[in-house]
Amino acid sequence: MKISIQKYYYGDFGGEQKGNSNELERSQNSSSGGRGAAWPLWEIFIRSKQGLDHKHAGSLHAADAAMAIENARDVYTRRQEGVSIWVVESKHIHASNPDDAESLYEPAADKIYRHPTFYDIPGEVGHM
Repeated sequence: MKISIQKYYYGDFGGEQKGNSNELERSQNSSSGGRGAAWPLWEIFIRSKQGLDHKHAGSLHAADAAMAIENARDVYTRRQEGVSIWVVESKHIHASNPDDAESLYEPAADKIYRHPTFYDIPGEVGHM
């Protein structure tokens, strides 16, 4: 007697059911053999209760944005540290190359008017 066991993960079906209610189709990544490698990578940003800006907390794999938010809540805000979660699919993030920093930021060095080092600050102002 041969028993076949199929393991399903959250997000495998996308809400669509085909066939009868016991048989659901799902796409599998045959090259990796596992489901996690087929899910896109999401970058997680958390806004803490004390801060005004979101800070990068880490990355995780998820099938869609809703699942990424739920997983980020479970992984990165276990002690209720955050008040807001942003998830961004990693393929949508574009960054400059650190090797190009000199040519990218060099034009700002010759604009001394952007740095108010030559202004006199009154003593009663204190730290600025």
